Amino acid sequence: MKRKLNILAGDTALWVIFFLISGISLIAVYSTIGLSAISEMSSSPSAAFFKHLVIVLLTYVAIIILSHINYRFFSKASKWLFYISIVLLILVFFIGKERWLYLPGGLSFQPSEIAKIALIVYLARAIVKNRDNLDDPRTFYYLLLPVAVICLLIAPENLSTAIIIFMACYIMLFFGGVNKKLWWKGMGIILAVAIVGFIFLYLFGDKISLFRSSTWGHRLQAWLHPNPDELTQENMARMAVARGGFFGCGIGTTIHGRLMTQAHNDFIYAIIIEEMGAFVAIIIFLLYAMLYFCCIRLVWKCKGTFGQLCVAGLGTLIFLQAAIHMGVSVGAFPVTGQTLPFISAGGSSLLVFLGAVGVLLNISRYTDRRRAPLFPRRKNAGEESEAEAGE
Repeated sequence: MKRKLNILAGDTALWVIFFLISGISLIAVYSTIGLSAISEMSSSPSAAFFKHLVIVLLTYVAIIILSHINYRFFSKASKWLFYISIVLLILVFFIGKERWLYLPGGLSFQPSEIAKIALIVYLARAIVKNRDNLDDPRTFYYLLLPVAVICLLIAPENLSTAIIIFMACYIMLFFGGVNKKLWWKGMGIILAVAIVGFIFLYLFGDKISLFRSSTWGHRLQAWLHPNPDELTQENMARMAVARGGFFGCGIGTTIHGRLMTQAHNDFIYAIIIEEMGAFVAIIIFLLYAMLYFCCIRLVWKCKGTFGQLCVAGLGTLIFLQAAIHMGVSVGAFPVTGQTLPFISAGGSSLLVFLGAVGVLLNISRYTDRRRAPLFPRRKNAGEESEAEAGE
């Protein structure tokens, strides 16, 4: 008897959460893409929304395909994706515009978005391959090297993305079993550098010309000392949140979304609050929290360490970026330019994050129902590590 093909393979909870969030995305983008479509895309709101709809439908197909590929294939592919990401990030400095690379036919993408997924899967592979020497301080620094390379290439044009990637990978190292004493020491250094950098950018960022330091400094100052009389994106986002209240003003009734050029991506959460209220906004936050919880649950159930690390890294990346976007939209954090995963419009970001969901769903197919130890140390780890890394 032939085995029946399960199209929606993988963890059912992940599929449900994904469909709910992407459904919210279609409603929110339809309400917010108007001004940007006219002023930036030279298109009509209907055409811009249709483009977003096509991208979402294509990602459904991509997710289904990815969920049926053995996840160990991603280990082999990550090596080449990592090197390709480095090349693309270098090209941005020479032929790109800010953080974008432009292709013939008007197509564009952000190499940093590809680098997010490539680095996490590559790092999972590297941890597995060095599993016998994780207590050695030299292994800790060796594993940090590819993370530092990617983040240093991204930081000059997109500091917030570099920080998110670095933190997701650093948390992966903790889960991966590196020297804990060294890990906590490094965390202390990271916090100290972050505090010093925050103070430096606040005091001198807008007075020096180092990469985008003036932009970063201005954003910090505007966040700490907002001018309510200035018509900025962040001020309009705050007004949208205040107008929405708990139950919102109704879908399609946004005022501020029609005045903002970035309402459909960088501040879409604020417009969701304006139209649907804080009640729906809380539900959206809980959906991301549930998605992260599903990832942690998968970490405990995965049969192999490579799968565990991929799930931990991708889940952390998605939740971190979602939390930062939501914090920016309500004024809790300075402006970062981060999209809301699965909801904001945008080709490269949306495709990459939905690709991450495909990987998560794929790994969820290879789980043990019995609760397994978290990243256990096993005998003959070297042989097993090579098998898991796709060697």
